[in-house]
Amino acid sequence: MTHFPSKRRPGIGVVLAALLGMTAALGLGTVGEANAAAGAPDTVNSGANPARWTDTPHGFASLAGGTTGGAGGQVVTVTDQASLAKYASAPEPYVIRVKGSIAVEPFGSDIVVASDKTVIGVGDTGEIVHGELHLNPGTSNVIIRNLTIRDSYVEGDWDGKTTDFDAIQMDTVDHVWIDHNRLQHMGDGLLDIRKDSQYVTVSYNQFRSHNKALGIGWTTNALTQITIDHNWFTGTKQRNPSADNCAYAHLYNNYLSAQVGDGDPVWTYGNWSRGRTKMVIENSYYDGVQHPYQADTTAELVQRGSILRNTTGRTDSWGTAFDPRDFYGYRLDPAAAVPALVTRFSGPQQRIGTTLHVPAAYPTVQAAVDAVPAGNDVPVTIAVAPGTYRAKVFIPANKPKILLQGTGQSRADTVIVYDTPAAYGGSTGSATVRIAANDVTARHLTFSNDFDEAAVELNGEQALAMKTTGDRIVFEDTAFLGNQDTLMTDSPNLTTVSRVYIRDSYIEGDVDFVYGRATTVIERSEIRALSRGSDTNNGYITAASTWTGNPYGFLITRSRIVSDAPAGTFHLGRPWHPGGEPAAVAQVLIRDTELPAAIKATPWTDMSGFSWRDARFTEYHNHGAGAQVTADRPQMTDAQAAAHTVTAYLKGTDGWAPHTARTH
Repeated sequence: MTHFPSKRRPGIGVVLAALLGMTAALGLGTVGEANAAAGAPDTVNSGANPARWTDTPHGFASLAGGTTGGAGGQVVTVTDQASLAKYASAPEPYVIRVKGSIAVEPFGSDIVVASDKTVIGVGDTGEIVHGELHLNPGTSNVIIRNLTIRDSYVEGDWDGKTTDFDAIQMDTVDHVWIDHNRLQHMGDGLLDIRKDSQYVTVSYNQFRSHNKALGIGWTTNALTQITIDHNWFTGTKQRNPSADNCAYAHLYNNYLSAQVGDGDPVWTYGNWSRGRTKMVIENSYYDGVQHPYQADTTAELVQRGSILRNTTGRTDSWGTAFDPRDFYGYRLDPAAAVPALVTRFSGPQQRIGTTLHVPAAYPTVQAAVDAVPAGNDVPVTIAVAPGTYRAKVFIPANKPKILLQGTGQSRADTVIVYDTPAAYGGSTGSATVRIAANDVTARHLTFSNDFDEAAVELNGEQALAMKTTGDRIVFEDTAFLGNQDTLMTDSPNLTTVSRVYIRDSYIEGDVDFVYGRATTVIERSEIRALSRGSDTNNGYITAASTWTGNPYGFLITRSRIVSDAPAGTFHLGRPWHPGGEPAAVAQVLIRDTELPAAIKATPWTDMSGFSWRDARFTEYHNHGAGAQVTADRPQMTDAQAAAHTVTAYLKGTDGWAPHTARTH
C-alpha cells in the first residue's frame, strides 16, 4: 500500500500508560482485575471455576525446585498404546495428551513413565484401560492429570494377592503430582507411593469402587513428604490413605463416603497414620466410615476441623505432628462445603487441558507455538506472563485451536512487540504477529509494531502489528498499536472468506490501519485515529479489499472512534484493490458508533484510481460530532441494516457465533 508521510509516535511506554488510563475510563478489559480480586490461584482462568484448579502444583510437590513435568518439551497427542509407551518412556521431556480410550495389552501391563513427563487426558474422556502407569526408581518430575485409569481387576481376587495391577505405582521417586484423575476397579491398589518417594501431591482425584485406594510406604525410613487434598474416596474399603513411615503427611478437605460395608472390624478404615508417620488432617468430611482416622502408638496424628457423619470406631489424635504452613501456604475450605466441592470438581474435567506457560516453561511465545503438534485438533492454551516480549510470532496454518492469553490484570501488562517496516520484508514480513491457522483466539494482550517512522526515511514504512489469514479468529480485550497498516485481517486468496471477530479491544493508527479482505467485525471497541499534524488530511481508518462475491467485509458496531486530529481531517476509509484487482470491491459498514469531529463531511475517498462510489461504503445510526448525514455519506435503510448484523457477518456456512459466547 502507498506510503504516507508520518509523525513520530510516543514511545511504547507512553502509549501503554495512556492505554491503561483509557481502559479504566471506558470499563474495557476488566476481566483480569476481577479475577485478581477474586483471589483465584490459577494462572489462566478456565472460565468454569477459576479457584478449583491451576496448572501449577501445590503442596509438597511445589517444594525443592517444584514439579513441572514435561514443561518445555514437545506436545504430542496419543490414541494408542504404542505411542503412549514410546513418549512416556522417552528420555526427553514431553507433554503427552491422551485422547480417547487406550486399552492396554497384555491385560494389566505397565506403561513406564520416565522423568520430565506430563501425561494428561484430553477433555474428560482420556482413559487408560487394563493397564498401569509405572514410575521406576530414580524417576523424577512427573505430572499425571485428568485421566481415568480403570478395570484391571481380576475377578475373585478382592484382596489383590495374585496380581500387582495398580492404576499408578511409583518406587523411590521424587516430585510427582497426581491431579484430577479417576482411579477405579483395579487389580491391586489404585495408587501406590512406595519406598522413600518424596515431594508428592495427590489432589482432586476420585478413588472409586475398590478394596485398596491409596497406600504410602513400604519402607523403614521416614522420608516421604506428601500432600493429599480434595480427593473423593467412595466405594473403597481401606488405604484412604494408609501412610506408613511418612516424614510428613498433610491431608485436608478430603471426602470419604459410601465405604465398603463388609463387616471387617479392622481392615475397613479411613485414614491411618502408621509407623513413624506425622500426619495432619484438616477440614475433611467422613460420611458412613468405620475408623475415620487412626494412628499407631509410634505415629502422630493431629486432626482439626473435620466433620464426622454416621461414623463408628477409632478417631485417634495424639502428638504434635507438624505445621504444614511451615512448608507452604494453602487454602482451606470449610469442612461442610467439602462434599459439594469435591464431588463436583474432583476427577477429570472438560476444561483442564494442555497449557504452555511463557516464559516459565517456554522462553518465548514462538517456542510455545513450536511445541504445539502439527495438525493439532484439541485446544491448547499458551499462557503468557506479564512482560514485554520483543520478538515476532508466527502461528502456521497447521497449528489451529490455539488460545493465546495474557495473564496480567490488564491487556497492557503483556505486550508482544517488534519494529520491522515493510521496507525490510514487505507488508507481511513487517507483521509482529501473523496468524495463518484457523480457530485461534487471543485475549488480554497488546500487539505492537513500534517502528519509528520519523527516525528514518524508507520507501515502505508500513508496519503491521498483526496480520491474520486464518478463519474463525477471535480477539478479546486486545490492543493493536501502530501507525500505517496496524491491523490486517486477510484470507489465503481472493475468493476464500476468512472471518475475524474483535471485541472489547483497542486499535490505533493513521493510514489504512484496519485493512484487508477478511470478513471482520469490530464490536464494543475503541478505534483511535492518530493525528499526523495535517490541517487537511490525517489519514484513513479502513482500507477494505473485500471480494466482490462476499457481501460482508468490515463491520464496526457499537464502538467508539476517537481522535485528536483537527476537525474534518480524517477519512473513514478508501477502497483498496491490491495489484489493481477489479474483483476486490470494498464493503464497510459503520453502525451504532460514536464518530469524532475529526471525521470529514465526505469521509470516503478514492484510492489508486478506483472510485469510492463503486465500493460498498455505508453508515447506520452513528452519533457524535462527526456523524453527519450528507449526500456523500450513504446510509443503510432499516431493512438493509437488519441483514447486516454481527450474526450475519460471522455465521458463514458453519453457524460460527463467537459473539454469543460469554466473555472470559
